[in-house]
Amino acid sequence: MEANWTRVGFFFALVMTVAILIPSSVVSAGNAFSDLKIRTHLKRLNRPALKSIKSPDGDIIDCVPITDQPAFSHPLLINHTVQMRPSFNPESVFSESKLSSKTKNQQHSKDINQLWHVNGKCPQNTVPIRRTTKQDLYRASAVENYGMKNQKSIPKPKSSEPPNVLTQNGHQHAIMYVEDGVFYGAKAKINVWKPNVEMPNEFSLAQIWVLGGNFNSDLNSIEAGWQVSPQLYGDTRTRLFTYWTSDAYQGTGCYNLLCSGFVQINREIAMGGSISPLSNYGNSQYDITILIWKDPKEGHWWLQFGEKYIIGYWPASLFSYLSESASMIEWGGEVVNSQSEEGQHTTTQMGSGRFAEEGWGKAGYFKNVQVVDGSNELRNPENLQVFTDQENCYNVKSGNGGSWGSYFYYGGPGRNPNCP
Repeated sequence: MEANWTRVGFFFALVMTVAILIPSSVVSAGNAFSDLKIRTHLKRLNRPALKSIKSPDGDIIDCVPITDQPAFSHPLLINHTVQMRPSFNPESVFSESKLSSKTKNQQHSKDINQLWHVNGKCPQNTVPIRRTTKQDLYRASAVENYGMKNQKSIPKPKSSEPPNVLTQNGHQHAIMYVEDGVFYGAKAKINVWKPNVEMPNEFSLAQIWVLGGNFNSDLNSIEAGWQVSPQLYGDTRTRLFTYWTSDAYQGTGCYNLLCSGFVQINREIAMGGSISPLSNYGNSQYDITILIWKDPKEGHWWLQFGEKYIIGYWPASLFSYLSESASMIEWGGEVVNSQSEEGQHTTTQMGSGRFAEEGWGKAGYFKNVQVVDGSNELRNPENLQVFTDQENCYNVKSGNGGSWGSYFYYGGPGRNPNCP
């Protein structure tokens, strides 16, 4: 009997010891599970690198073998053969050699680049991927949502829509668009700013949307431009980005290379990497060129940054409507107004933070706005229209002519006396 009690006492002591130790090593079962999810997700995103480069802005850029990038985890791309160059590249009528001397003098000649370049470059047959950290995932609403947009983030400039359809979901836009057509790409020069973003869960961006399908259920969208997003990147730097979805942001697609899908071939440009220099109010203006087009032979949608960097492509198999063509193109700015439900507008800026009428050197702009037609040629769009949710908060003014072709100024400060 005494031996039995001894064993019982020893067992009880062991249980109590374990019970005491567990809280000190693992705060809760829920947190342990969350940490496991984070480690698993990081392993999925951060592939083994041949070389890693520390950027002055704090980023780590991993040079990953091109065949090991996240794209090929997609079920539709398991046996995909990388296409190292597009079959055709549309030619723009707005080449640098055709710009007027006045326009050349207005623009700074220095190329826009990425900060990590000062500390090295990726070797041949690798692609640069911005390393994701635990802190990045902690900022997400859920690990599985990291890198995904809100489902209600697309502009809907339809006359049938109620005028407040977008302000209700917190996303606001100032855009130029063309609809009800057959398009095979889009291009524009976008000047680059560092808008103030008030809340960590808000962002400000300037981008091109290439769209097909229905807005409510099965929308296909390909997007690229620049953005400031503290929640996604953990800072307020201006960064190059892409996005895609094939189901109206419900479950497919993501920013940059944060899920499988986009195939990168370029070893010099990191998606999500910060870009410099930036435009200054009343001073030097810097812009980036974004071109998205559909390869008429292979059917993939390609992305070009600047005049020489062909970044990669979205395989046609990712999409339904966009496997054929786009029916709508949009260019412009977007912000998140997370305070709209509280009745007070955010002070998050769009573009330069100045209204469109301030014009050159002060407001944000898109110029040389073009679409790609069925002959794989860039041309000026017909029937261009503009749209904004709350003109007193952010606005847009369009124009046409000269070396700028079709263009518009856009942006605004958000909250002001006319936008309470």
